[in-house]
Amino acid sequence: MLALARSSIREAFGGHDVAQAELPPGLAATSAAGAFVTLKRAERLRGCIGRMEGGGPLPALIAEMARAAAFEDPRFRPLGPGELDECSIEITLLGPRQEIGSVEEIEVGRHGVWLSLRGRSAVFLPQVAIEQGWDRKQLLDELALKAGLPPGSWADAKARLMVFEGLAFGESGD
Repeated sequence: MLALARSSIREAFGGHDVAQAELPPGLAATSAAGAFVTLKRAERLRGCIGRMEGGGPLPALIAEMARAAAFEDPRFRPLGPGELDECSIEITLLGPRQEIGSVEEIEVGRHGVWLSLRGRSAVFLPQVAIEQGWDRKQLLDELALKAGLPPGSWADAKARLMVFEGLAFGESGD
Protein backbone atom coordinates (compact mmCIF):
# COMPACT_ATOMS: atom_id res chain seq x y z
CA MET A 1 0.00 0.00 0.00
CA LEU A 2 2.91 2.36 0.66
CA ALA A 3 4.24 1.69 -2.83
CA LEU A 4 0.77 2.35 -4.22
CA ALA A 5 0.59 5.70 -2.40
CA ARG A 6 4.01 6.78 -3.70
CA SER A 7 3.22 5.58 -7.22
CA SER A 8 -0.07 7.46 -7.18
CA ILE A 9 1.69 10.73 -6.38
CA ARG A 10 4.48 10.09 -8.89
CA GLU A 11 1.95 9.33 -11.64
CA ALA A 12 0.03 12.52 -10.83
CA PHE A 13 3.08 14.57 -11.80
CA GLY A 14 2.81 13.05 -15.26
CA GLY A 15 -0.94 13.52 -15.42
CA HIS A 16 -1.65 9.78 -15.53
CA ASP A 17 -3.97 7.68 -13.42
CA VAL A 18 -2.19 5.11 -11.31
CA ALA A 19 -2.69 1.48 -12.30
CA GLN A 20 -4.27 -0.95 -9.85
CA ALA A 21 -1.57 -2.16 -7.49
CA GLU A 22 -0.77 -5.81 -7.09
CA LEU A 23 -2.22 -6.50 -3.66
CA PRO A 24 -3.39 -9.80 -2.20
CA PRO A 25 -6.97 -10.48 -3.40
CA GLY A 26 -8.51 -10.17 0.08
CA LEU A 27 -6.80 -6.84 0.72
CA ALA A 28 -7.59 -5.45 -2.72
CA ALA A 29 -11.32 -5.81 -2.04
CA THR A 30 -11.14 -4.52 1.52
CA SER A 31 -12.83 -1.28 2.46
CA ALA A 32 -11.69 0.29 5.70
CA ALA A 33 -13.89 2.57 7.77
CA GLY A 34 -11.52 5.27 6.56
CA ALA A 35 -7.91 6.03 5.79
CA PHE A 36 -5.44 8.91 5.97
CA VAL A 37 -2.18 9.39 4.11
CA THR A 38 0.47 11.55 5.77
CA LEU A 39 3.53 12.96 4.04
CA LYS A 40 6.54 14.09 6.07
CA ARG A 41 9.66 15.84 4.86
CA ALA A 42 12.63 15.97 7.24
CA GLU A 43 10.26 14.58 9.89
CA ARG A 44 7.95 17.61 9.51
CA LEU A 45 4.38 17.38 8.31
CA ARG A 46 4.14 18.11 4.58
CA GLY A 47 0.56 17.01 3.95
CA CYS A 48 -2.15 14.87 5.51
CA ILE A 49 -5.55 14.13 4.04
CA GLY A 50 -7.99 11.34 4.66
CA ARG A 51 -11.54 10.21 4.93
CA MET A 52 -13.25 9.16 8.11
CA GLU A 53 -15.51 6.84 6.12
CA GLY A 54 -14.39 4.34 3.49
CA GLY A 55 -16.81 2.91 1.00
CA GLY A 56 -14.97 1.31 -1.87
CA PRO A 57 -11.82 -0.63 -2.56
CA LEU A 58 -9.01 0.21 -0.17
CA PRO A 59 -6.37 0.64 -2.92
CA ALA A 60 -8.49 3.31 -4.65
CA LEU A 61 -8.95 5.16 -1.36
CA ILE A 62 -5.21 5.04 -0.58
CA ALA A 63 -4.29 6.30 -4.07
CA GLU A 64 -6.83 9.13 -3.86
CA MET A 65 -5.78 10.23 -0.35
CA ALA A 66 -2.08 10.12 -1.31
CA ARG A 67 -2.69 12.50 -4.19
CA ALA A 68 -4.86 14.71 -2.00
CA ALA A 69 -2.17 14.85 0.73
CA ALA A 70 0.41 15.84 -1.89
CA PHE A 71 -1.60 18.40 -3.80
CA GLU A 72 -4.74 19.46 -1.92
CA ASP A 73 -3.87 19.98 1.76
CA PRO A 74 -4.76 23.69 2.19
CA ARG A 75 -2.07 24.13 4.84
CA PHE A 76 0.71 23.57 2.29
CA ARG A 77 1.60 24.47 -1.27
CA PRO A 78 1.28 21.52 -3.68
CA LEU A 79 4.16 19.07 -3.58
CA GLY A 80 6.78 19.68 -6.25
CA PRO A 81 8.23 16.82 -8.35
CA GLY A 82 11.63 17.17 -6.67
CA GLU A 83 10.17 16.87 -3.17
CA LEU A 84 8.59 13.43 -3.42
CA ASP A 85 11.85 11.54 -2.99
CA GLU A 86 12.52 13.58 0.17
CA CYS A 87 9.17 12.63 1.72
CA SER A 88 8.23 9.61 3.77
CA ILE A 89 4.69 8.25 3.60
CA GLU A 90 2.55 6.96 6.43
CA ILE A 91 -0.86 5.35 6.03
CA THR A 92 -3.38 5.11 8.86
CA LEU A 93 -6.33 2.76 8.45
CA LEU A 94 -9.21 3.80 10.68
CA GLY A 95 -11.65 1.80 12.70
CA PRO A 96 -15.21 3.03 13.21
CA ARG A 97 -15.92 6.20 15.21
CA GLN A 98 -17.70 5.87 18.55
CA GLU A 99 -19.46 8.55 20.60
CA ILE A 100 -18.05 9.04 24.07
CA GLY A 101 -19.88 10.14 27.17
CA SER A 102 -16.90 11.78 28.84
CA VAL A 103 -13.48 13.04 27.80
CA GLU A 104 -12.09 10.71 30.45
CA GLU A 105 -12.77 7.86 28.01
CA ILE A 106 -10.11 9.20 25.61
CA GLU A 107 -6.91 7.17 25.82
CA VAL A 108 -4.04 9.28 24.48
CA GLY A 109 -2.08 7.27 21.94
CA ARG A 110 -4.81 4.68 21.49
CA HIS A 111 -7.64 6.90 20.32
CA GLY A 112 -7.90 9.37 17.51
CA VAL A 113 -10.40 12.12 18.28
CA TRP A 114 -12.98 13.89 16.11
CA LEU A 115 -14.64 17.11 17.30
CA SER A 116 -17.65 18.86 15.79
CA LEU A 117 -19.19 22.10 17.07
CA ARG A 118 -21.01 25.04 15.49
CA GLY A 119 -20.51 23.79 11.94
CA ARG A 120 -16.77 23.25 12.40
CA SER A 121 -14.90 20.00 12.80
CA ALA A 122 -11.39 18.63 13.11
CA VAL A 123 -9.67 15.33 13.67
CA PHE A 124 -6.37 14.10 15.03
CA LEU A 125 -5.12 10.60 14.32
CA PRO A 126 -4.18 8.43 17.33
CA GLN A 127 -0.42 8.94 16.86
CA VAL A 128 -0.53 12.75 16.78
CA ALA A 129 -0.80 13.33 20.54
CA ILE A 130 2.12 10.99 21.21
CA GLU A 131 4.26 12.60 18.49
CA GLN A 132 3.54 16.06 19.93
CA GLY A 133 3.89 15.05 23.60
CA TRP A 134 0.34 16.18 24.45
CA ASP A 135 -1.78 15.06 27.34
CA ARG A 136 -5.58 14.69 26.98
CA LYS A 137 -6.38 18.35 27.66
CA GLN A 138 -3.68 19.60 25.28
CA LEU A 139 -4.96 17.20 22.62
CA LEU A 140 -8.49 18.54 22.99
CA ASP A 141 -7.43 22.19 23.06
CA GLU A 142 -5.29 21.72 19.93
CA LEU A 143 -8.18 19.92 18.27
CA ALA A 144 -10.46 22.88 19.01
CA LEU A 145 -7.87 25.27 17.56
CA LYS A 146 -7.54 23.11 14.45
CA ALA A 147 -11.31 23.37 14.01
CA GLY A 148 -11.08 27.16 14.27
CA LEU A 149 -12.59 27.21 17.75
CA PRO A 150 -11.18 28.62 20.99
CA PRO A 151 -9.35 26.29 23.39
CA GLY A 152 -11.78 24.63 25.79
CA SER A 153 -14.59 24.57 23.21
CA TRP A 154 -14.56 20.79 23.42
CA ALA A 155 -16.22 21.15 26.86
CA ASP A 156 -19.24 22.96 25.35
CA ALA A 157 -22.45 20.97 25.98
CA LYS A 158 -23.16 21.07 22.24
CA ALA A 159 -19.73 19.74 21.23
CA ARG A 160 -19.73 16.29 19.70
CA LEU A 161 -16.68 14.15 20.43
CA MET A 162 -15.99 10.76 18.91
CA VAL A 163 -13.02 8.42 19.20
CA PHE A 164 -11.60 5.82 16.88
CA GLU A 165 -8.60 3.54 16.67
CA GLY A 166 -6.18 3.30 13.81
CA LEU A 167 -3.48 1.10 12.39
CA ALA A 168 -0.56 3.24 11.24
CA PHE A 169 2.36 2.03 9.15
CA GLY A 170 4.91 3.86 7.12
CA GLU A 171 8.22 4.07 5.38
CA SER A 172 11.24 4.30 7.63
CA GLY A 173 13.24 7.51 7.60
CA ASP A 174 12.93 10.62 5.47
